[in-house]
Amino acid sequence: MTTSAPARPIRIAMLGCGVVGTEVARFLLRDAEELGRRVGAPVELVGIAVRRLERTRSLDIPSELFTTDAKALVTRGDLDVVIEVIGGIEPARELILAALESGASVVTANKALLAEDGDTLYEAAVKAERDLYYEAAVAGAIPIVRPLRESLAGDRVERVLGIVNGTTNFILDAMTTTGAGFDDALDEAQRLGFAEADPTADVEGFDAAAKAAILAGLAFHTRVTIADVHREGITEVTAADVASASEIGSVVKLLAICEIDPEGTAVSVRVHPAMIPATHPLASVRGAYNAVFVESEAAGQLMFYGPGAGGAPTASAVLGDVVTVARHRVDGVFGPGETVHAQVEVLDIGRARTRYHVQIDVEDRPGVLAAVAEAFAVHDVSIKTVRQEGRGGDAQLVVVTHEADDAALAATVRQLRDLEMVRGVSSVMRVEGVS
Repeated sequence: MTTSAPARPIRIAMLGCGVVGTEVARFLLRDAEELGRRVGAPVELVGIAVRRLERTRSLDIPSELFTTDAKALVTRGDLDVVIEVIGGIEPARELILAALESGASVVTANKALLAEDGDTLYEAAVKAERDLYYEAAVAGAIPIVRPLRESLAGDRVERVLGIVNGTTNFILDAMTTTGAGFDDALDEAQRLGFAEADPTADVEGFDAAAKAAILAGLAFHTRVTIADVHREGITEVTAADVASASEIGSVVKLLAICEIDPEGTAVSVRVHPAMIPATHPLASVRGAYNAVFVESEAAGQLMFYGPGAGGAPTASAVLGDVVTVARHRVDGVFGPGETVHAQVEVLDIGRARTRYHVQIDVEDRPGVLAAVAEAFAVHDVSIKTVRQEGRGGDAQLVVVTHEADDAALAATVRQLRDLEMVRGVSSVMRVEGVS
């Protein structure tokens, strides 16, 4: 009886050792034997590139693994997998390209780079015949990239609706459950560690927009960058907006919305706060959790839910990709690359189809409702519901529209503001998830 020679070790290097990187390294070292059994070859962490060697790090990570020469590490020539968790555009892009050119597959959590210049990374991976995997770039531990990239590859995805930023979901959830204003809810999120000292990337929607670009590209086989994504944050959402949503049986969420038209000729990708019915599955996503709701022709409605950030949850997604990529190296194959065969038009926000919830402060006198209805009719916007609240100086009309082009809805709001009997339009918010 003969036995095969043991497989050579899969050599792994890592770029960055922050919150996520520390957890990835810890699991790689602690579970090396078990991961090796799953891969079919020993797994060996051979180096970690950091900016400063003197920074205090986990005692579980041997100091001899650290180096400040990231370029030398990724180009050493004997690596099988490089994990990138430093974030940002540069030097991450340069180092990923160097790793691929040097023969290593890449696992990255870098949503910003993928959303800005993913095509460059994909092309380099194809040229090198190496893998580029990035499950951790969208929604932390939630497996959504691979289902869109592989599991639903034979289906027709029609819509992806997601809560993909935990900070904003925590803030909006706090505003819903406590009645707090935005500033107070943000302060609480920062106190509890759910928001950064500078929360701009989260509360202004930049983080969610990058993730939306990635999801749309995967779902619709079309190259989408962050520049294609319409983006609005939550800083203008008020306690009154949240209360108004409650009055119509809805909640306010920051949503990433990716959808294709019925003809399959154009896609819309947008991030903005919206009211969704309290009965919608996404309405029950609480705190800092994330969820992605997928609608497809054959599979129907699917929802993926879980922690969207944090060291250990994100490390789980990274390690899942590492095992897959390492198996490919053992077998001498590589996985799916970018699919942009559809390459359909990406619409600007004005051509997106949506609904509005509009609160209009009006004079309490005859003819007001007719004038308001006429402003909607002029722009071919159909009214679904209208109700009056208050009397006299507190009179207010609350209008919910049927679906229309966003440009027509925006033009209607502008005309409303010019009407003599309208004192002001106090709130405008899109409505999603309503049939």
